[in-house]
Amino acid sequence: MTDTPDSPVIPWRHHVALTVLLGCALLMAARATDLTMNHREFLQQEGDARMLRVMEIPASRGTLRDRHGALLAVSTPVKSVWAQPAELAAARDRWPELGRELGVTLEHIRDRVAGAREREFVYLRRHVEPGVAARVAALEIPGVAMEREYRRFYPAGEVAAHVVGFTDVDGVGREGMELALDERLQGRAGSKRVIRDRLGRTVENVESVRVPVPGEDVHLSIDLRIQYLAYRALKAAKQRYRAAGGSVVVLDVTSGEVLAMVNQPFYNPNKGSDRVGARVRNRAVTDLFEPGSTIKPFTVLAGLISGEFKPRSTIDTSPGLLRVGRYTVRDHRDYGVIDLQTVMAKSSNVGASRIALTVAPETLWRVYDGLGFGLSSASGFPGEADGILTDYMRWGDIHRVTLSYGYGLSVSALQLARAYAVLGADGVLPPVTFERSAGDGGGRQVVDGRYVRQVRAMMESVLDEGGTGGRGRVPGYRVAGKTGTVKKSVVGGYAEDRYMALFAGMAPASAPRIVVLAVMDEPRSEDYYGGQVAAPLFAKVMGGALRTLGVAPDDLAPASRQFIANLEPPAHGAP
Repeated sequence: MTDTPDSPVIPWRHHVALTVLLGCALLMAARATDLTMNHREFLQQEGDARMLRVMEIPASRGTLRDRHGALLAVSTPVKSVWAQPAELAAARDRWPELGRELGVTLEHIRDRVAGAREREFVYLRRHVEPGVAARVAALEIPGVAMEREYRRFYPAGEVAAHVVGFTDVDGVGREGMELALDERLQGRAGSKRVIRDRLGRTVENVESVRVPVPGEDVHLSIDLRIQYLAYRALKAAKQRYRAAGGSVVVLDVTSGEVLAMVNQPFYNPNKGSDRVGARVRNRAVTDLFEPGSTIKPFTVLAGLISGEFKPRSTIDTSPGLLRVGRYTVRDHRDYGVIDLQTVMAKSSNVGASRIALTVAPETLWRVYDGLGFGLSSASGFPGEADGILTDYMRWGDIHRVTLSYGYGLSVSALQLARAYAVLGADGVLPPVTFERSAGDGGGRQVVDGRYVRQVRAMMESVLDEGGTGGRGRVPGYRVAGKTGTVKKSVVGGYAEDRYMALFAGMAPASAPRIVVLAVMDEPRSEDYYGGQVAAPLFAKVMGGALRTLGVAPDDLAPASRQFIANLEPPAHGAP
């Protein structure tokens, strides 16, 4: 019997194929059931391992503010673009559009990917603008993702740069108070578990592991109003006298707080290209110089403390020079027999030298040492220099003489300003601080107040007619100060055409509130003396600072008092 074409006979091989397929389906169902019932936990863990990640939550760095709350440094959330090198390498055709949006070259992307093939994470660009982040995210390039970070901004810019400092791209303090307070400003990062898709994007927050803790907010001691005033005045003086640089320090007499500190040349901490080299150095703290005649008030102070001199004691400075061994000390002219006040007003080198030669070396050293010369101020500012003051046992007559008018020892601007604060605080040495202080600073008495007040009265004559510091006067206020002009040391001695011009003083002299130190480094104009170059800068800063702080004038002439009285509004109801 043969099969007809119309008979429904299925060849045996079809049966075999159906049997095999049915068997495979049964095996797959059995395997699926086994995996679901017996290996569920293992598979869940494997899936989580591929999609579930513990993600760090960055903590915001604490803000820095001035004493009145004005922002000096603040962290703002930004996005950083990162990639999984292996996945991005496989999407090489997408590199041109990625580079175009990020503003980087193809070579940059290739170098980043090639240098991290064995890693799962590499940054392509840190801290990008919000618009850039949005456009990169819209590209949906495999292996490219973004994470939240914080970028540091400095609203005051170059005005407060040398005090505030800056952080690096990772938010770690590198200069200034950002470095000094880094441990307090740094927050504690948190973490959370998230599910990410194949592109590295977070699609679900699973749970919080650790809550981030923001850093501490800190109020610095500086007053941004005075800081800006000092910055502007120093910048103008540098340009006017074509100086290589300069510094201004404003110090609270009783608390030791640094109310302002500026330097030239400056830098902008918001610009990475600016934050290199010597420009970022806070010269008022780190650089040392010989103080010149600004040391003479302390030489006179040592003379009074020794008992060898009284305020009305006289010194014979004739014939205007003094020979000490092979060394000759000279005055600008022969002042003859003068008292201590005239020694100060005329800045007589011969007069200061005779005081130093009369006073016991140990007494002179103890005065300088007690004022903080040769020692760090312990302000905590990074890189603060100690200064140089040699032991009196090593002094000869020439060393004592040169010390009396400011050569042979080295100080920083901050140290010199603190020493002047002792004269303003009736002999109390204040602890210098860059943080806002709640009290009077807790200084210690290092000199008898009687002698300090006598020296302070003599220093007022420096600004009188015939004194060296007349340009340092501040209308309405009594000022006690001292000029200084010092040759800069070079290899083999001192330069004949390179000077530092200084003026240090305090006001109001009747009850000093603040000390201002003005330093001009290498003025290249015809004027280069401290009384010509630094004194006007001092007056500008001191006058502005006193008015800003609302300090009452203590030197109003009767006519001036009447003029001010006429400016006062009439009493309520008066015509």
